[in-house]
Amino acid sequence: MEEEIHVLAVDDNLIDRKLVERILKISSCKVTTAENGLRALEYLGLGDPQQTKSLTTNSVMKVNLIITDYCMPGMTGFELLKIVKQESSNLKEVPVVILSSENIPTRINKCLASGAQMFMQKPLKLSDVEKLKGHLLN
Repeated sequence: MEEEIHVLAVDDNLIDRKLVERILKISSCKVTTAENGLRALEYLGLGDPQQTKSLTTNSVMKVNLIITDYCMPGMTGFELLKIVKQESSNLKEVPVVILSSENIPTRINKCLASGAQMFMQKPLKLSDVEKLKGHLLN
């Protein structure tokens, strides 16, 4: 039996977050959702120590993939990507996929240059997830 892929899905829009979660579950992924970048960092054990002391080290999640919306209030998906790739040695290898409803080449290139595995157009489709899983497992 192959290991279940655990995905952290980050999106401030509830409908988009539920859509991503549903598609990932159809694809046999375990899914944890976060409504913003700060919450995602808490789940990953990278949050503000003052605010995350309620989370024990046991509750810090191991994820195989992070899918995040680009445009979110407070912390963008790009800022989340930079923190994951630059401030955490154990998360540096975790692939990060950026989702956006806008197809802006400079934004796409900036994300890919900063370590994003892929940049995908919203809405996420089942075929996108299957392509991603193939990419991850190879």
